[in-house]
Amino acid sequence: MKVIWTEPARDRLVEIEEYIEQNSPERAVSFVLELMEQAETLANFPESGRIVVEDETQSARELIYKGYRIIYRIDNSSVYVLSVFEGSRLMRRDDLK
Repeated sequence: MKVIWTEPARDRLVEIEEYIEQNSPERAVSFVLELMEQAETLANFPESGRIVVEDETQSARELIYKGYRIIYRIDNSSVYVLSVFEGSRLMRRDDLK
């Protein structure tokens, strides 16, 4: 399977990097790369994440990595990463689009 990052998910990565960068520029880049590497594991194990309880359709799944939620959907031969955000934050409706 191929892992595809949606534009909103890429935007969230930029926000995460900018936030961490305020305290540690080196860590910001490496942490975002770690998040991306974690999402890439979905290419081989797309159903490894649990179902997102906030999703009424129960079609979204999530991986948890160091307190961050990587939200994705499986569609045919691709995994679409929909959003990434800190787990303590409430999910927004647009995180599932």
